[in-house]
Amino acid sequence: MEMLNLEKELQENSYPGRGIIIGKSADGTKAVTAYFIMGRSENSRNRIFAEEGEGIRTQAFDPSKLTDPSLIIYAPVRVLGNKTIVTNGDQTDTIYEGMDKQMTFEQCLRSREFEPDGPNYTPRISGVMHIENGSYNYAMSILKSNNGNPQSCNRYTFAYENPAAGEGHFIHTYKCDGNPLPSFEGEPKLVAIPDDMDAFTETLWNSLNEDNKVSLFVRYINIADGTYETKIVNKNQ
Repeated sequence: MEMLNLEKELQENSYPGRGIIIGKSADGTKAVTAYFIMGRSENSRNRIFAEEGEGIRTQAFDPSKLTDPSLIIYAPVRVLGNKTIVTNGDQTDTIYEGMDKQMTFEQCLRSREFEPDGPNYTPRISGVMHIENGSYNYAMSILKSNNGNPQSCNRYTFAYENPAAGEGHFIHTYKCDGNPLPSFEGEPKLVAIPDDMDAFTETLWNSLNEDNKVSLFVRYINIADGTYETKIVNKNQ
């Protein structure tokens, strides 16, 4: 698979929607993830990321302007032991609760499908990172309508064992801007993951469309001991 230029991918797409990146740093010592949200409506843009425990939660920047919290207020990131869960909706909780009962990532998502926001039927994208005894693997999932037909849910899971240093995968909700918004197609995109967390965060944030970007979360986890560093960037300050 061709490695794509992540900066170029973001700069040339005004509305990828919400995106998850998971991979391994170039020096092979860090498990890396990033999650960003974008918005076109006032309700979607009126958000920030806030730390909650070992994870994060979306919050209304101006609570007085919040109209419908159902699909925009959720915990995108939660940590369950040696697993870090990253998703674009409240399926984070579904995965957390299922894995706590020894269910697999795929089994947890069987009870969920794409979002009920026709005509877009926004895909649910999810990822889980598993770090144990110095080893690291991750998986990603997308649940999407069948080409805009809500009668059928197409489920795809991609698993990456012993990922290569400097490589990661990028999945996002929408192929591009449109009306209705077309769902992401194909398998997650192969992208480079650098060692420098600050530079990676800056590149991602600066590459997202200025009008539509809302918030960005980046985390680098030490594979050796599970300690981590987090960065959050919110357009609303």
